[in-house]
Amino acid sequence: MMNSKNLAKSGKEPNQIEPVKIILADDDKDDQELFKEALDAAEIPSDITAVDNGQELLDRLKDDAEPNPDMIFIDINMPVKGGKEALREIRSDQDLKDIPAVMLSTSGHPQDIEDAFSHGADLYVQKPNSFAGFVLILKKVFTMHWAKALMNPLKDIFFLSDKNISRRD
Repeated sequence: MMNSKNLAKSGKEPNQIEPVKIILADDDKDDQELFKEALDAAEIPSDITAVDNGQELLDRLKDDAEPNPDMIFIDINMPVKGGKEALREIRSDQDLKDIPAVMLSTSGHPQDIEDAFSHGADLYVQKPNSFAGFVLILKKVFTMHWAKALMNPLKDIFFLSDKNISRRD
């Protein structure tokens, strides 16, 4: 929490929200662009870095010159190093294990969801078929993040898709 003394030092206006630092690991450039556009449409102040695979994600996270992000979004199916493997490595690293990790996939297969949960993901998001669905999901993800609901995720709210989100709200 920033008090008025720290606020004066930071040079920020009191009503300015600090952007959420995000790393998106997704090999599909169109999906990267869609994600960024949906964040903008959801009016989520963010500073996003996109990488093309799990190995680039790990390299970025382990780069001491780069601060850890507030959250990472990881596509499950990527070349070089897939999302599940990258997640396992992140969760086994003392310096990285507490970064909230959201798995992204077109799959809603129960085994993929179970694997992501058991390997320590904080949330599993099925990529929606529409832009409006993506905006809705991102709003929900960040509402949960800001409410600290992504810490120690509960199994019954672990899987989000644009088909089940409206039933929960």
